[in-house]
Amino acid sequence: MNISSSMCLPASMLLIERDWLSSNQVMFFDEQAGEQEATLLDSGYGTHAQFTLQLVEHALSARGLQIKALRTLINTHLHSDHCGGNALIAEKSGCRVLVPAAEFNTVRDWDEDALTFRATSQHCERFSADAAVGDGDELLLGGLQWRAHAAPGHDPHSLILFCEEHRLLISADALWENGFGIIFPELSGESGFPEQQSVLDLIESFDAELVIPGHGQAFGQVPAAIARARARLAALRDDPQRNARNALKALIKFLMLEMQTVSVDLLLQRVAQARILHNAAQLLQMSLEQAILWTLDALEKSGQIRRDGDRLSNDEPQAVS
Repeated sequence: MNISSSMCLPASMLLIERDWLSSNQVMFFDEQAGEQEATLLDSGYGTHAQFTLQLVEHALSARGLQIKALRTLINTHLHSDHCGGNALIAEKSGCRVLVPAAEFNTVRDWDEDALTFRATSQHCERFSADAAVGDGDELLLGGLQWRAHAAPGHDPHSLILFCEEHRLLISADALWENGFGIIFPELSGESGFPEQQSVLDLIESFDAELVIPGHGQAFGQVPAAIARARARLAALRDDPQRNARNALKALIKFLMLEMQTVSVDLLLQRVAQARILHNAAQLLQMSLEQAILWTLDALEKSGQIRRDGDRLSNDEPQAVS
């Protein structure tokens, strides 16, 4: 975990760089009617919610502010590693929660299948959405003008934020320094690769100088990152099963990071109703059990998990960050 008010960022912004399981957070500080207030972008995974709250309180305290100064929480998208802290943070701060417009009714109805929590066998405490952010909306954050842009591909309802004045992009999981997030729609027989290509084209048109991704450190040399992302996307389009294999490894590794140790049988029980994992297995022409066992073998061979008979152990400590 790294908290950075880097010289590359405006003084009214703060990046809280996290590790898996949680996404990064970005904080913005504004003055309204003579009072300081803050906005938080994304809230990490549920098992880290208390630590996320502590990080937010620490960042506020450094500016002489209490938790009630956090007035707004905005989600780039509603995967559990980006919104799992929403409920706790909203409870403690009283802040309003803004979600992507296409997800507003889904949150209101709390459809855990549509929100992908059940579909990935991940957890998210129920929260309420107070308002929505949509494609083209203008947001004043940290005294800077930001425009929200639709960024389908990794998630059909995801948003990215761009500040033209500072050529600063908050890319969520649409662009990382080395790639991007799993293209989930393609696992369900829906279009995702062309949308990801369009998002990369959109990002290229921004001519951004600095990118704050959903995971990992902020980075420059954006054209090189886009080129790497395009090469990765081309490889996935040429071999869609690769996207399925990547998804299985990422999702099972995520669960291992959360649980740390578990038996194979209990892991299979946990994912039994995980629709996205079933879809990935079908793309590989395997049963879910076959696909999970293949994934465990791949993770063991790459040194990411250890296996002792029926017992699985994560080979990395859980990142409480």
